[in-house]
Amino acid sequence: MRHNYKGRKLGTDYSHTKAMKKSLVGALFLNDRIKTIEARAKEIRPDVDKIITWAKRGDLHSRRLAIAKLGDKELVREIFEKVAQGMFQDRQGGYTRIMKLGNRKGDNAPMVIMELVTEPVKKKDDEKPAKKAAKKATPKKVEAADEAKADKAKPEAAEATEEKVEAAEEKAEAKEAAAEEAVEAKADEAVKESAEKAEEAATEKEEETAK
Repeated sequence: MRHNYKGRKLGTDYSHTKAMKKSLVGALFLNDRIKTIEARAKEIRPDVDKIITWAKRGDLHSRRLAIAKLGDKELVREIFEKVAQGMFQDRQGGYTRIMKLGNRKGDNAPMVIMELVTEPVKKKDDEKPAKKAAKKATPKKVEAADEAKADKAKPEAAEATEEKVEAAEEKAEAKEAAAEEAVEAKADEAVKESAEKAEEAATEKEEETAK
């Protein structure tokens, strides 16, 4: 029975698993990136975080703990020097990144790339004031732009309405003039017709008297 042992089996016994984890952690700190099985990468992640935390402390006891975990004094010295120079200074955890590559041919084991995260941390506190300022500024700008557009549109709308009123008045005057002309033309025609009828009647009377 597996008494007093926690973690993944990884298909090996305790001593083999311990040696394998130590070699993987050392390879990760040497090369900043390794390619391994997903289960092994997740198993060594706590050890990597512990070593970096000890390096941040920087005292003698932490150095001895790191040497006992890695088994390489020179590598521990390099790690402590890098951390003392400012590496991982702004990061309070999450020192590693795991990227999946897919399954391996043959045994179909899930392969990953595990690497150290060395990018500086983007602080949310610095981004929030800028976003708030942008949010506060944008409505005012929008309102000012809308007001300017409205101010420009008001005289244009007034001019358009005046032009429409003038055009309607001109149309009404033209209709009235046309109606008056039509009435006058009808009256002239009626006068002409009555004059023609009177002439015809006079000529008829003259003819009758002549007979």
